Amino acid sequence: MMNKNMPEAALSKSGPQVAAEAVIDHLGDNCGPFVVAAETTRMAMVFTDAKRNGNPIIFANNSFLELTGYTRKEVLGQKFNFLLAHAADDVSLAQIKAELDGSAKSGVEILYCRKDGTEFWAAVFISPVKDEAGGIVQYFASFVDLTQHKEEMKQSQSLINELNHRVKNTLATVQSIVWQALRSSASPQLMRQTIESRLLALSRSHDLLTRGNWKSAGLHDIISDALEPFTITHAHSKRISIKGDNIRFSPKAALALGIGFHELATNAVKYGALSNASGSITVEWSRGKPNLDNDYTLEWREVGGPQIDPPKHHGFGSGMVKRGLALELGGEINLHYLRNGLVCVMKFPPPVDSIRG
Repeated sequence: MMNKNMPEAALSKSGPQVAAEAVIDHLGDNCGPFVVAAETTRMAMVFTDAKRNGNPIIFANNSFLELTGYTRKEVLGQKFNFLLAHAADDVSLAQIKAELDGSAKSGVEILYCRKDGTEFWAAVFISPVKDEAGGIVQYFASFVDLTQHKEEMKQSQSLINELNHRVKNTLATVQSIVWQALRSSASPQLMRQTIESRLLALSRSHDLLTRGNWKSAGLHDIISDALEPFTITHAHSKRISIKGDNIRFSPKAALALGIGFHELATNAVKYGALSNASGSITVEWSRGKPNLDNDYTLEWREVGGPQIDPPKHHGFGSGMVKRGLALELGGEINLHYLRNGLVCVMKFPPPVDSIRG
């Protein structure tokens, strides 16, 4: 460490950088083993001159140079706070002052800036170095790079926020399912079946999104998953045709689509094309011509089923398809009860996450 016998001339000769180099020579001569240890450690370290304004850096090890991107020549003589990402950050300046004064308890976290302009977080620990008379002549500062830790914390918080959002949306959907079942079911058994089937449909959509890390889901996959229980249980797979590009939808729209197609399939099994041995369903979609009609048009068409009449009252299923699904897609949905079977026509703009699968 620097002591009171250090020539003051060395500290003033030719500016702060030369003074810092003189201190390094002095440290090497008098504290050789310590300097070698500080130089070779993987923790970034610097020494500053506590007796000069701004605490100029008089020693920086290789780890500090690697962390900041500066050369030793560029660092020596610089004020201790020269790396601050925001020079006028009063909070950071106050935290560093508290650390220098010894009033900080466990180091401080400061946002710094490398030579190339990239920012990084570091935990800074500062200790005073005293001379034989007890006066502070230097400060010894070590830096722990927290950038990866901060990024992980940010990502974790983002995931927590996203999870909270999903849970709220899911609970709102479940509440709607249960409420509609209570209003429309004639018996406890029917109510239970209705709730269970819709919750399973919601669960399948959740599983599909989970496989895609909850970024998006393809329309072909959404429909296939929604119809899977009906094709397996009732052996209807050969009577259902799905044609179209696997355009992708956001998680919220994907959940609504999964429930919507579940309702259409449930209606087909009870009253429509899948209620007999000869009916069939075609689901097909395409996009309009650019500069003319850029929207997608999807058609669910049932043929060969029993003759159907428009319902006198619209239940949860038709309401979900016509209103809820239309809202999520930002489009228009119409149900046509034709003599030959139900036709559902969906018209919606290209989704934000739309890509060809």
